[in-house]
Amino acid sequence: MDTVTLGEHDAEQRGYWDAKQTDDINLLLGSEDGLYHHHYGIGDYDHAVLDAPAGRREEQIQRELHRMETLETGLVLDALGEVPSTARVMDAGSGRGGTSFVIADKFGCRVDGVNYCAHHVDFTQNLARERGVANRVQFHFTNMMQTPFEDGTFDFIVSNETTMCVDIHKAFAEFSRLLRPGGRYVAVTWSRHDAVHPRSEASREIDEHYLCGMHKRSTYFEALAANGLVPYHVRDHTEEAIPYWELREHSELRTGVEAPFLRGFREQSIDYLVIASERV
Repeated sequence: MDTVTLGEHDAEQRGYWDAKQTDDINLLLGSEDGLYHHHYGIGDYDHAVLDAPAGRREEQIQRELHRMETLETGLVLDALGEVPSTARVMDAGSGRGGTSFVIADKFGCRVDGVNYCAHHVDFTQNLARERGVANRVQFHFTNMMQTPFEDGTFDFIVSNETTMCVDIHKAFAEFSRLLRPGGRYVAVTWSRHDAVHPRSEASREIDEHYLCGMHKRSTYFEALAANGLVPYHVRDHTEEAIPYWELREHSELRTGVEAPFLRGFREQSIDYLVIASERV
């Protein structure tokens, strides 16, 4: 019995990720340091890479993209604040483990990644063993909207660019159940800036590319409030997200989604947010 796929959209998403087992845009960028990210980057890039010799240009672009993706995890770390080594953290939609390992390395805490892509879970479990942290960084084949963990299991939950793949009302209800009172949830996400445009063409193109459903900015706050999660830190990093996409347009690994992201960010119909909340 399939207890991981919760509805038709989940089935589409699982099919999308199950098919991406040899995707260079994710695998090549993490091959040097073992941090494989499934999110994007922030900050400016070193423009000198575009003037590198032809034989080295692509390699330098990819290294710079990876540096910016790793820099992005700093948004999660900063919003979490102090995390005791005794804390337990859940990474909701853990991909190939980049954010989970960064958190574990920074704080020395236990991290549980949850993911409904089986080959990602196999990949990250092997990587945890290779990194010597399998005793405190574990990955679970389960759905973030319906996990097997007991109430109040976690001190912190993070989601790094994954909530556009799920029903956030259901996901936030589950996060509220899993967090102890006073626990914190940090989301990094792109969203539809509905105060500017209810449904821009850029957001439609991104949804079609990833088979996802980008949520309205206002929906995040509605869903948090409905589930006892009170924001204490909200930051808009849209401007900082633009250079990554500008650089990726020059890479051989570009996928075609660069143009709608740039258009959406520049016209402000899409924004890039960090929202941290506390379970009350």
